[in-house]
Amino acid sequence: MSSDSTEVWAGWYRDRRGAEAVTIAAHGRQLRTRIRGVEYEGATFAALEVVGAEGVLSSCVLEWDIPLPIHVGGDVERATLSCLLTLGELRPEGSLDRADLNLTLHYGGAAYESGVAGGDFDDALDRIQKQLPSGAELGSHTCAEV
Repeated sequence: MSSDSTEVWAGWYRDRRGAEAVTIAAHGRQLRTRIRGVEYEGATFAALEVVGAEGVLSSCVLEWDIPLPIHVGGDVERATLSCLLTLGELRPEGSLDRADLNLTLHYGGAAYESGVAGGDFDDALDRIQKQLPSGAELGSHTCAEV
Protein backbone atom coordinates (compact mmCIF):
# COMPACT_ATOMS: atom_id res chain seq x y z
CA MET A 1 0.00 0.00 0.00
CA SER A 2 1.41 3.37 -0.94
CA SER A 3 1.47 6.31 1.40
CA ASP A 4 -1.06 8.03 -0.92
CA SER A 5 -3.79 5.41 -0.43
CA THR A 6 -6.33 5.17 2.36
CA GLU A 7 -7.41 2.03 4.20
CA VAL A 8 -10.76 2.00 6.02
CA TRP A 9 -11.72 -0.45 8.74
CA ALA A 10 -15.12 -0.94 10.35
CA GLY A 11 -15.28 -1.18 14.10
CA TRP A 12 -16.97 -0.26 17.34
CA TYR A 13 -16.57 2.54 19.83
CA ARG A 14 -17.73 2.01 23.43
CA ASP A 15 -17.79 4.27 26.45
CA ARG A 16 -19.99 4.95 29.48
CA ARG A 17 -22.73 6.32 27.19
CA GLY A 18 -22.97 3.17 25.07
CA ALA A 19 -21.64 1.78 21.81
CA GLU A 20 -21.75 2.81 18.19
CA ALA A 21 -20.37 1.56 14.89
CA VAL A 22 -17.45 3.59 13.54
CA THR A 23 -15.00 3.54 10.68
CA ILE A 24 -11.31 4.19 11.12
CA ALA A 25 -9.37 5.53 8.15
CA ALA A 26 -5.60 5.27 7.85
CA HIS A 27 -3.85 7.42 5.28
CA GLY A 28 -0.13 6.78 5.54
CA ARG A 29 0.62 7.20 9.23
CA GLN A 30 -2.41 9.46 9.89
CA LEU A 31 -5.63 8.11 11.46
CA ARG A 32 -9.11 9.60 11.34
CA THR A 33 -12.50 8.61 12.76
CA ARG A 34 -15.87 10.20 13.54
CA ILE A 35 -17.53 9.42 16.86
CA ARG A 36 -20.97 10.81 17.72
CA GLY A 37 -20.59 13.44 15.04
CA VAL A 38 -17.14 14.59 16.22
CA GLU A 39 -14.07 14.17 13.96
CA TYR A 40 -10.86 12.85 15.56
CA GLU A 41 -7.47 12.73 13.88
CA GLY A 42 -3.92 11.90 14.89
CA ALA A 43 -0.71 10.07 14.19
CA THR A 44 -1.47 7.50 16.90
CA PHE A 45 -4.61 6.06 18.44
CA ALA A 46 -3.57 7.31 21.87
CA ALA A 47 -3.31 10.82 20.45
CA LEU A 48 -6.53 11.13 18.47
CA GLU A 49 -7.50 14.77 18.88
CA VAL A 50 -10.72 16.59 18.12
CA VAL A 51 -10.34 18.23 14.71
CA GLY A 52 -10.48 22.02 15.07
CA ALA A 53 -10.73 21.99 18.86
CA GLU A 54 -8.89 20.87 21.98
CA GLY A 55 -9.30 17.44 23.49
CA VAL A 56 -8.11 13.87 23.00
CA LEU A 57 -10.10 10.69 22.78
CA SER A 58 -10.19 9.05 26.23
CA SER A 59 -12.17 6.82 28.60
CA CYS A 60 -13.25 4.44 25.86
CA VAL A 61 -12.65 1.25 23.93
CA LEU A 62 -12.12 0.97 20.17
CA GLU A 63 -12.44 -2.38 18.44
CA TRP A 64 -11.85 -3.17 14.75
CA ASP A 65 -10.62 -5.87 12.36
CA ILE A 66 -7.95 -5.57 9.69
CA PRO A 67 -7.55 -8.10 6.87
CA LEU A 68 -3.87 -9.05 6.84
CA PRO A 69 -2.05 -11.24 4.31
CA ILE A 70 0.25 -14.02 5.52
CA HIS A 71 3.06 -15.03 3.17
CA VAL A 72 3.92 -18.74 3.24
CA GLY A 73 6.46 -19.83 0.66
CA GLY A 74 5.28 -18.24 -2.57
CA ASP A 75 1.62 -18.20 -1.50
CA VAL A 76 -0.44 -15.51 0.18
CA GLU A 77 -3.04 -16.65 2.71
CA ARG A 78 -5.75 -14.57 4.37
CA ALA A 79 -5.85 -13.73 8.03
CA THR A 80 -7.75 -11.27 10.21
CA LEU A 81 -6.14 -9.08 12.82
CA SER A 82 -8.62 -8.21 15.59
CA CYS A 83 -7.64 -5.02 17.43
CA LEU A 84 -8.84 -3.88 20.85
CA LEU A 85 -7.63 -0.56 22.22
CA THR A 86 -8.54 0.66 25.69
CA LEU A 87 -7.90 4.35 26.30
CA GLY A 88 -7.85 5.39 29.94
CA GLU A 89 -8.81 8.54 31.77
CA LEU A 90 -7.25 11.94 31.16
CA ARG A 91 -4.64 13.07 33.66
CA PRO A 92 -4.81 16.70 34.86
CA GLU A 93 -2.04 17.69 32.40
CA GLY A 94 -4.03 16.23 29.50
CA SER A 95 -2.24 12.92 28.86
CA LEU A 96 -3.89 9.50 29.11
CA ASP A 97 -3.26 7.38 32.19
CA ARG A 98 -3.10 4.28 29.94
CA ALA A 99 -3.43 3.02 26.40
CA ASP A 100 -3.63 -0.78 26.24
CA LEU A 101 -3.53 -2.51 22.87
CA ASN A 102 -4.51 -6.16 22.40
CA LEU A 103 -4.13 -7.80 19.00
CA THR A 104 -5.31 -11.26 18.00
CA LEU A 105 -4.36 -12.71 14.63
CA HIS A 106 -6.84 -15.31 13.39
CA TYR A 107 -4.95 -17.49 10.94
CA GLY A 108 -4.99 -21.15 9.94
CA GLY A 109 -7.56 -22.12 12.56
CA ALA A 110 -5.49 -20.65 15.40
CA ALA A 111 -5.41 -17.38 17.33
CA TYR A 112 -2.11 -15.64 18.02
CA GLU A 113 -2.32 -12.94 20.69
CA SER A 114 -0.24 -9.99 21.78
CA GLY A 115 -0.95 -7.32 24.34
CA VAL A 116 1.06 -4.12 24.69
CA ALA A 117 0.57 -1.59 27.46
CA GLY A 118 1.55 1.78 26.05
CA GLY A 119 3.21 0.05 23.12
CA ASP A 120 2.64 0.29 19.42
CA PHE A 121 1.32 -1.84 16.58
CA ASP A 122 4.76 -2.74 15.33
CA ASP A 123 5.82 -4.11 18.74
CA ALA A 124 2.60 -6.09 19.05
CA LEU A 125 2.89 -7.44 15.50
CA ASP A 126 6.51 -8.47 16.12
CA ARG A 127 5.32 -10.49 19.12
CA ILE A 128 2.70 -12.19 16.94
CA GLN A 129 5.23 -12.86 14.18
CA LYS A 130 7.39 -14.78 16.67
CA GLN A 131 4.43 -17.08 17.44
CA LEU A 132 3.63 -17.98 13.81
CA PRO A 133 4.64 -21.32 12.31
CA SER A 134 8.04 -21.45 10.64
CA GLY A 135 7.96 -19.90 7.16
CA ALA A 136 4.83 -17.80 7.79
CA GLU A 137 5.41 -14.04 7.51
CA LEU A 138 3.01 -11.20 8.26
CA GLY A 139 2.20 -9.13 5.19
CA SER A 140 2.29 -5.37 5.01
CA HIS A 141 -0.05 -3.26 7.05
CA THR A 142 -0.91 0.38 7.49
CA CYS A 143 -1.24 1.00 11.20
CA ALA A 144 -0.08 3.84 13.33
CA GLU A 145 1.42 3.46 16.74
CA VAL A 146 -0.96 3.29 19.65
